[in-house]
Amino acid sequence: MEWDEGGADLHSWTSQWASIAEDADDDPDAAVSQYADLVERMLEGNGYAIGDPVAREGEEREVVATYLAARETAERAELGAAARSEVEQAIEDLRSVFESFASEAELD
Repeated sequence: MEWDEGGADLHSWTSQWASIAEDADDDPDAAVSQYADLVERMLEGNGYAIGDPVAREGEEREVVATYLAARETAERAELGAAARSEVEQAIEDLRSVFESFASEAELD
């Protein structure tokens, strides 16, 4: 992963993550959607073409696949159709992507 300092604001994203986390225990279904939105902005800000099926097969396809699976769970959670365990797993997956980007940014 390559961190694009011009398109990314680690401090802002970290603050947003912490803000979502404050309410996550009370409403995990809403939180997973907010986390997915944040991770999507991070990915797109760093050159990931989330909507491009060809890009999904690129070098970082695992990152995109993890995000897309969590996004799908978030959408089902908004409809009340996702189990709590699925929501919790999606949040953990999004946290993994987020932390991977954050640690990469700190190294740059």
